[in-house]
Amino acid sequence: MKKTTLIFFFITHLVVAQTPCVNGFAGEYPCKNYDLMSHVPVATLANTNGTPEGSDIWGWTDPLTGKEYAIAAMTNSTAFIDITDPINPKFLGRLNSSAGNNYWRDVKIYKNYAFIVADNVGNHGMQVFDLTKLRTANSSTLHAVDKLYSDVTSCHNIFINEDTNIAYLVDCKNVGRGVHFVDISDPVNPVNLGNYNNEGVTHDAQAVIYKGPDSRYLNKEIFIGSNENKVVILDVTNKNDVKKISSIDYTQLGYTHQGWFTEDQRYFILGDETDEQNFGMKTRTLVFDFSDLQLPKLSSTYFGPTNAIDHNGYVKGNEFFMANYRAGLRVLDISNIASPTNSMTEIGFFDTHPANNGTGFNGAWSVYPYFASGNIIVNDIERGLFVLRKSGTLNLNAIKENDFSIFPNPTKDKVTINLTNNNAIENIEVFSILGQKVFKKSNISLNSFVLETKPFKSGVYIIKINNNVSKKIVIQK
Repeated sequence: MKKTTLIFFFITHLVVAQTPCVNGFAGEYPCKNYDLMSHVPVATLANTNGTPEGSDIWGWTDPLTGKEYAIAAMTNSTAFIDITDPINPKFLGRLNSSAGNNYWRDVKIYKNYAFIVADNVGNHGMQVFDLTKLRTANSSTLHAVDKLYSDVTSCHNIFINEDTNIAYLVDCKNVGRGVHFVDISDPVNPVNLGNYNNEGVTHDAQAVIYKGPDSRYLNKEIFIGSNENKVVILDVTNKNDVKKISSIDYTQLGYTHQGWFTEDQRYFILGDETDEQNFGMKTRTLVFDFSDLQLPKLSSTYFGPTNAIDHNGYVKGNEFFMANYRAGLRVLDISNIASPTNSMTEIGFFDTHPANNGTGFNGAWSVYPYFASGNIIVNDIERGLFVLRKSGTLNLNAIKENDFSIFPNPTKDKVTINLTNNNAIENIEVFSILGQKVFKKSNISLNSFVLETKPFKSGVYIIKINNNVSKKIVIQK
């Protein structure tokens, strides 16, 4: 009982107040254009087994309530935090490892379920957890898996293509260390679809239904593998007949770690995890032109301002969010990405490791920038969860959720948005459940607006009003 009381005090003491970025600092943390909303330490997130530290992170938006949750992978467990109110996050318990403890634990989300793998921990398998249980969870809840997929043992990473219901598990130690395909259409009954191991070890991956400029592969499922010493492009439309399209390497290669497509699927932004350490360079990020999938080429190279190692990075619109280990979160403008020089420009940062920006494996492990609210979550190895926002975007006196209504919901062709209390609708944004902006209209200045939903696919969307409050909408065709 005493321990529980102390933990509760620790949480509330640390996360109540917003800390804006003023004169280059948010409290002790160096920053530019990004404010600290709250911080939840490792001691709260993880259990006490082994050496508790942070690793991967992903986010979930509840389609029923619109609440936002951080899913923080730790060395020994996975923690769940309600960040809907970013200044006052709520720790909602954890799911312990199904095997041992190690640095590498990775999580992705599909259909209200979290899928979790871990590396170098023996027979861990893939944990499947129903996230809707968080609606009734509290800080003392010890969660249990809803399904343990045991066709794999230890895997380094997981990617899920929500368009095809396929989970891609990579570097799984018992099935060849390439990529392992799992059909997760029914999340609690995953189906083994086999493996592809012809291109060596796959460390990280992204798979998409291709809509890019190479018309030969339009609507094919294209897989990009970061394979230790090269980037591999595969056509994985048929899991029983995977076809290699091409591969590419580059000079001063250290360890081909992780990358992400731009939203037009023309460019692929890659991080090498050991080039800074091996070659004494500043943070290096490589931009590849994938307009011809059979002949990919290096388009440009970005060097950051510090010597820190780049880790995981994700694209949202014209911005690239990079977890840069000891340099924390860095945000790059990629609107000029087609240029062979100055293709990316740093426009903001939040340094979660204030001690130094050196070349070491400490600090920011990963970032999730896709919440419709604008909340950004970072998991730091030593310091835990940081909830951030772009400076000036949190208006504590703005309209409240009950001040506007949406009807009908669910809908097919259109919805009417009404704003009460003499407020005006100034702008509307609509986001997919993955955070991709699909609609925007500004300068409305009305208290009622009809949104045409015919162009949208069936699914769950988030409508954001006046850059402040969001509600869920379900579109059924």
